[in-house]
Amino acid sequence: MKIDNSSFERVKECKHLGTTLTNQNSIKEETKSRLKSGNACYHSAQNLLSSSSLSKNLKNEIQRTIILPVVLYWCETLSFTLREEYRLWVFDNRMLRRIFGPKRDQVTGELRKLHNEEL
Repeated sequence: MKIDNSSFERVKECKHLGTTLTNQNSIKEETKSRLKSGNACYHSAQNLLSSSSLSKNLKNEIQRTIILPVVLYWCETLSFTLREEYRLWVFDNRMLRRIFGPKRDQVTGELRKLHNEEL
């Protein structure tokens, strides 16, 4: 029996244990998917994280123990490019800015975003 290879399509990507593997060994789409899952996790905990009765330190701990593991679930097994590492860093800073909110500038008295060093 002869098998005609032209009748089989090459597998371009497959999902294994919640991670999308591609034939190009690209993690770009998987990073997008993980960040989207982290965003969904944040929005499901948004009532808790926007509560004024919780301290900012407790909110930070909630973010570190609930949201970040969703995003970083697959990271031990992959090699990151600087671009993907930067995207994860930006996501983390965005979550922290949402949790901590704006800061009042001591000089002008206006509200402003927190700088990266302050996060």
